[in-house]
Amino acid sequence: MATRIYTAIGLMSGTSMDGVDAALIRTDGEAMVEPGPWLSTPYPAALRAALHGLLGAEQADDESRTIEAAVTAHHADAVDILLKEDCITNSKIDVIGFHGHTITHRPERRFTWQLGDAAALAAALGRDVVADFRQADVAAGGQGAPLAPLYHRALAADLEGPVAVLNIGGVANVTWIGPNATIAFDTGPGNALIDDWVARHGRGAFDASGAFAAAGLAEPYILTKLFDAPYFKQSPPKSLDRQDFGIESLSELNFEDGAATLTALTVAGAMAARDHFPAPAIRWLVTGGGRHNAYMMRLLAAGLAAPVAPVEQVGWQGDALEAQAFGYLAVRALRGLPLSLPTTTGVPEPLTGGRLVRPA
Repeated sequence: MATRIYTAIGLMSGTSMDGVDAALIRTDGEAMVEPGPWLSTPYPAALRAALHGLLGAEQADDESRTIEAAVTAHHADAVDILLKEDCITNSKIDVIGFHGHTITHRPERRFTWQLGDAAALAAALGRDVVADFRQADVAAGGQGAPLAPLYHRALAADLEGPVAVLNIGGVANVTWIGPNATIAFDTGPGNALIDDWVARHGRGAFDASGAFAAAGLAEPYILTKLFDAPYFKQSPPKSLDRQDFGIESLSELNFEDGAATLTALTVAGAMAARDHFPAPAIRWLVTGGGRHNAYMMRLLAAGLAAPVAPVEQVGWQGDALEAQAFGYLAVRALRGLPLSLPTTTGVPEPLTGGRLVRPA
């Protein structure tokens, strides 16, 4: 009997806090993957600021519940817009994978909090929703992140390897895919510190194309001090909270040198990741917002000693990839298939997860 093919929509609000990505995918949750249309819907500035103010919190209150309702409504709007723009009937969607927005991630204490009301989303859209992707993993002693590696593995099935997929969002993570293994972990800060630095200096929300960093020089002493953080000495599996690193130590630097130093830190984390691979990756594919940073991409190409290219080079949709991954994982959750492995999050054994919420 043929395995059922599901039509899913995956939703992702990443650590960069720029908005919600929504992507349609048809999949059996295993080898069959057929990406469809996708879109990004930016957060209003006030909602983005409110989310930023919640980072690090560990207990819900009236304020967080108000913000959660706004975030959930924004996700529902993203799905509605996607369906309308592509003339897709709501009833054609089997499941929605709803990651929510990570407020605090402390797996060492078996705690992770993704803001989002799955019941409200299911009611608003009238569709089944799978949420709470990280909770079972963390409860079992895993890192709860990264969770996209099994999707990366499915996409890379026909690529010559080993291949490394480097996702540079607010936090950066890597998936190493070899013939008999998949290894993943967070490599260090991604774009979040650069974004914070640019915003603090009133120069916008991010360093477009890396122009600010390219105009400066990385400060070796501060870069070394940042890279001396215990995280970089840990062996994987390992994961980061967005708040684990800050920009306070750069306060004496001028704007351009600070941007250059933080960009160099992201690249240094990726370079150090190679120490944990069973064999060198013969190519690096970069996804997430970092692949748009031309200066960062040049530094990666110089430092990794292997071909480096955006994932579009192999036909993947970099801006939709994480949202697609949570649509894929929602289908895996429905089928009781693992969402994480000992080599991707450190769980004792391959583990399924997610919580199914049906419309009332």
